[in-house]
Amino acid sequence: MLDQLVEFVGNHWYLFLALAVIVGLLTHNLIVGSKGSVDPLQATDMMNRREAVVIDVRPAADFARGHIINALNIPMNGFKNQLATLNRYKDKPIIVNCRSGSQSSMACGHLRKAGFEEVFNLQGGIMAWESANLPLTRKKR
Repeated sequence: MLDQLVEFVGNHWYLFLALAVIVGLLTHNLIVGSKGSVDPLQATDMMNRREAVVIDVRPAADFARGHIINALNIPMNGFKNQLATLNRYKDKPIIVNCRSGSQSSMACGHLRKAGFEEVFNLQGGIMAWESANLPLTRKKR
């Protein structure tokens, strides 16, 4: 059995290398990615107890269809240029959301590079928020 595994790895080293890279990236994502993330219930708790600021990076049209109450809309396509407008929130926790959680993850990176310390990605984005039966609003802030 072990001989067959060694032979397989020797004959298909590129497949084994690809597997090792994928497993490494997944492990890294699990360890590092979850560190700065919150689920919808944790986000609600932070909003209520610590006055966390919610930043929605979806396009304005998606934001208008429904967003987390009191969220600020700073679409991802101009996010870097708008970082200075967020400086007044540096002392508060910031929760960033998008549709599914991937775009907001990039926005979290930009915020951390800009010196924001308490930055959290909403795991699963607005889709997870809705799945948790939490409210959305269409009112502008």
